[in-house]
Amino acid sequence: MLQVAFLRNNLELVKNKLAVKNFTNIQLVDEIIELDEQRKKLQLEFDGTQSKVNTASKEIGQFLAKGEKEKAAIAKQEVATFKTGIQQITEKLNSIEKLLLDNLLQLPNLPSDLVPKGKLPSDNIIVKEGGLIPKLDATAVPHWDLIKKYDLIDFETGAKITGSGFPLYKGKGAKLQRALIQYFLDYNIAAGYTEYLPPFMVNENSAYGTGQLPDKEGQMYFMQADNFYMIPTAEVPLTNIYRDEIVKENSLPIKMTAYTPCFRREAGSFGKDVRGLNRVHQFDKVEIVQIVHPDKSYEILNEMVAHVEQLLKNLNLPYRILKLCGGDMSFASALTFDFEVYSAAQDKWLEVSSVSNFETFQTNRMKIRFKNENGKMQLAHSLNGSSLALPRIVACLLENNQTENGIQIPEILQAYFGSKLID
Repeated sequence: MLQVAFLRNNLELVKNKLAVKNFTNIQLVDEIIELDEQRKKLQLEFDGTQSKVNTASKEIGQFLAKGEKEKAAIAKQEVATFKTGIQQITEKLNSIEKLLLDNLLQLPNLPSDLVPKGKLPSDNIIVKEGGLIPKLDATAVPHWDLIKKYDLIDFETGAKITGSGFPLYKGKGAKLQRALIQYFLDYNIAAGYTEYLPPFMVNENSAYGTGQLPDKEGQMYFMQADNFYMIPTAEVPLTNIYRDEIVKENSLPIKMTAYTPCFRREAGSFGKDVRGLNRVHQFDKVEIVQIVHPDKSYEILNEMVAHVEQLLKNLNLPYRILKLCGGDMSFASALTFDFEVYSAAQDKWLEVSSVSNFETFQTNRMKIRFKNENGKMQLAHSLNGSSLALPRIVACLLENNQTENGIQIPEILQAYFGSKLID
């Protein structure tokens, strides 16, 4: 969440940056500042009236001490009148503050100066490519056919149990999932991340904290009876571990990793681009999250990008890294790098990870702070990245490594999987 003082002091800068993110309701910034003016006036009125109550209350005691009962009674009537006024002011103030907060929550994070302008995914900038795109023979098939051939995933039974988009992994398909999850976690732990196994449901405050609410309310599964949300990513519970906490400056950076299933409604998704594992409602993902000193956040962002890149190198997958343009970024992000891997059988690039710096957008919502060396309270920065999301990784591993004898398992995974081949 953006801070009103920053909006007020950087009005044109804020509007220009929101335009880079293709936010159309620019006038909302002026409305927020006007509401804040009203809030300040009401607060002054409240403070002034409260001061009168305090003065009159003090006089009552003085009058009574002197035996001046009539003056004390008049003063009591004044206090009662002032208190009625305070109640009315408080009601107006609460209403203005709620409206102010509601409007602030509608503003996306401001993009970094490093974010390129653009509206569409085609405007994203490819900053790096790596790995070799395999040349498959004419008999190569996409992963949804390989899944059936080797009996790895049962989409039909998953649909019977729950619904479309809830795959049932079985046999070597389940084992491959487990091998990837364990490898990703081990890799992250070796890099200094602490492993967590968080709840898979969160409350409303947690979803607001990371910016899923109100922006992505329609994309989350909601448990109405308990007012809980199924998590769309481990980022939500992990970052909220430190909600309303004052952390020690010397504890930064705080590095967290977790495996969780993720749940996304993906409303409106249909067609050939969502076939097989390309887009599902429940999927496994390993996440990395850092809470860092503001002076270090962009340096750490680059480190996290390199961390994810090495994972893809170790899996021998062809990949590319994209810097997202303003129009393709998430609501909460200040700068995002996407990773895509090449699906040889589908002849297309598939997104498998996003690594983002949120600066103070999330930590302001969650009040994650530290005392700097001058003893002043300061907001930390938060970052997160997929490390990695499994469905499209699995799709590309199956497609890119298919041979006439079976599907070759990357060397780095063989010890986890227990075999060199799916046959």
